[in-house]
Amino acid sequence: MTTVLVVDDEANICELVSVYLQAAGFAVECARDGHSALERFHAISPDLIVLDIMLPGMSGAEVCAKIRAESNVPIVMLTARDTDADKIALLDGGADDYVLKPFSPPELVARIRAVLRRTDAQAPQAAAVRSVVQVGGLVLDTETRDVTVDGRAVTLTAREFDLLLVMARRPGVVFSREQLLESALGYTSFAEARGVDVHVRHIREKLDDPASTPRFLETVRGVGYRVRKDAQ
Repeated sequence: MTTVLVVDDEANICELVSVYLQAAGFAVECARDGHSALERFHAISPDLIVLDIMLPGMSGAEVCAKIRAESNVPIVMLTARDTDADKIALLDGGADDYVLKPFSPPELVARIRAVLRRTDAQAPQAAAVRSVVQVGGLVLDTETRDVTVDGRAVTLTAREFDLLLVMARRPGVVFSREQLLESALGYTSFAEARGVDVHVRHIREKLDDPASTPRFLETVRGVGYRVRKDAQ
């Protein structure tokens, strides 16, 4: 059974989310603060974390950063901050998705399912999908979601992996931000499209692939991004 760790300092929120997730077939664990969240994370190794941004003692952003430093487990943030800058900051901090408070519990469940589908946590990859994608020294394994550059392991978040995979499967093809989101996530929005630039910057840093002299990931000004067809 897929396990979700719900982290929120409000008992009624934890209870409400737990009821809906359990009804949807998930196992649920709850934590009420950042330190407890980290303890439960290490104890149960959840398949996904629902994490409130506002927590006592240690903020959700700090918890996300600590978890992201050692794991690519999917993280869905809960936030009452709805500006573009706030949303981009969440993605910049390692979140895979976010839901605005007050939220609809069925929507949260749907978002969780969508994230899990993208990370293959619920269902195996279809047999028809090629399991390994390689462009020069860049290798992505779609079954294990491992990434290597010249044999060096690279840890990407779920969203970073999905965006890179879209481009790596069609090297040389230029994708707009909207096309990347639609192909990787199945939906797009203005705020999400702006967040693509943040993800691309993180991918470049992790691949050691500077924008000024790109080996793999190239910016096409005024259009979007592509993985170079002649990548070595």
